[in-house]
Amino acid sequence: MQTGVWLVGARGSVAVTSIVGAAAVRAGLTEPIGCVTEHPVLRSDALPGFGDLVFGGHDIATICVVKKAEALAEAGVVPARLVATLHSELAAVDEEIRPLPHGTAAEVAAAVTADLLDFRRRHNLARVVVVNVASTEASVTPHPAHASLDTLRDALDTLPPSSLMAYAAFEAGCSFVDFTPSTGARLPALHELAQARNVVYAGHDGKTGETLIKSVLAPMFAMRNLRVKSWSGTNLLGGGDGATLAEPAANAAKSASKQRVLSETLGYQPDGHTRIEYVPDIGDFKTAWDLITFAGFLGTPMRMEFTWHGCDSALAAPLVLDLARLAAAAHAAGRAGPLTELAFFFKDPLGEVDHALGAQFEALAAFVRSL
Repeated sequence: MQTGVWLVGARGSVAVTSIVGAAAVRAGLTEPIGCVTEHPVLRSDALPGFGDLVFGGHDIATICVVKKAEALAEAGVVPARLVATLHSELAAVDEEIRPLPHGTAAEVAAAVTADLLDFRRRHNLARVVVVNVASTEASVTPHPAHASLDTLRDALDTLPPSSLMAYAAFEAGCSFVDFTPSTGARLPALHELAQARNVVYAGHDGKTGETLIKSVLAPMFAMRNLRVKSWSGTNLLGGGDGATLAEPAANAAKSASKQRVLSETLGYQPDGHTRIEYVPDIGDFKTAWDLITFAGFLGTPMRMEFTWHGCDSALAAPLVLDLARLAAAAHAAGRAGPLTELAFFFKDPLGEVDHALGAQFEALAAFVRSL
């Protein structure tokens, strides 16, 4: 049976790169490089194949998927030959993208739920996974109504947009993955709803660049018993995500997510901070520069620096496909509630988990074997 992948922010760079990538792998036009689920240790017949994924989504943008893909090709994000070859497949996906509904929170939730149910019915889908790849929201202080499902239903207007989408997804019997640092399903009432509807959820904030390196280097310092004195980073990025993160509240939410791995892995918080700057000219690419100062034997001061330069959408898209496949398989296996075993993919993962990348990979491998 086919699996639906419903993308919130479906006409954005990450979503369209994911759509192009899935279609290209399905057609045998490219290898699934960057897809963690294609690692020999993680391959499993329990996961839906790339050819089994059917895409749809919501967005406020009106640019068609083909035009967005052509713009990404011009920017060097995806190969132009793939966009030309897959024109009809991309146009078909565009027909499955709906404008974000308007109205009260209750009306929006009902309309989104209806769109999801209609999508599943029309394509005879076994299940649907909703993946949030929309712009980062500002951090939201939990409202008393978020504590239980009984109080939440009468106070949907207190939910941030990402949480309203999670609510609608759960009501439709769909799983939910938050690839952003937004609140999403991370509320007690939504956890209760996911359990009641027997669906899974995962998040938050895809780990694609600087934080990925932190999750490797921080355990090294800890295991080597070297004292990290400070860890500061500067992130330069363009594109829509960079423009969103130029807003102070969204920037603060992202920066906090990026720093959590240090305190969790080292057992203490070193001095320093992560700074995010918007540089429109670099488009969908990003550069991170980090400076680490540490003390060795006899207190000898030392330092380490690294630079990471990557394409944000090309790094994120294969992980979006991985997460959709893993969530669908977990749902099919009868799991419900948070998928803490997917911490490998996130800067700020759910639950009390090990933040070292090696340990997270082992947990992920065990999870896949369990399916």
